[in-house]
Amino acid sequence: MPTPRETILVALHARLSALPATALRGEGLPERVPAEGLLILRDGEPGEPEVTLSPLRYHYQHRAEIEAVVQGAARDVLFDTLTASIGAALAADRTLGGLCDWVEAEAPRPVDLPVEGAASLKAAVIPVVLHYSTADPLG
Repeated sequence: MPTPRETILVALHARLSALPATALRGEGLPERVPAEGLLILRDGEPGEPEVTLSPLRYHYQHRAEIEAVVQGAARDVLFDTLTASIGAALAADRTLGGLCDWVEAEAPRPVDLPVEGAASLKAAVIPVVLHYSTADPLG
């Protein structure tokens, strides 16, 4: 049986997979960026939990990351559209179907990356904070 952490990350990946961009999880940057853009979900860091007793609960603010990458002549507009669609997908259900207490993305910090012999890439890491509680930090 998967842990709450894994269940939440799978649900977040499923939410990203519903977008027009290609969504991967924990993979390297492929040689080609799809025309609609590319999203790579990184599991990130759960951080130090706050602990409550009676009953024992570990409250996490897990920081996952979404790498958003677009390429092409209209990359600025495409990047803006892609990040807005991520925000809308998360806002549609801030609890990922009741798995989290709250999900929120932080603003991206985009950079342009030159590619030799091709259109440059526009990319950013979008931190996503997943608020959830569990009875066991390993389970």
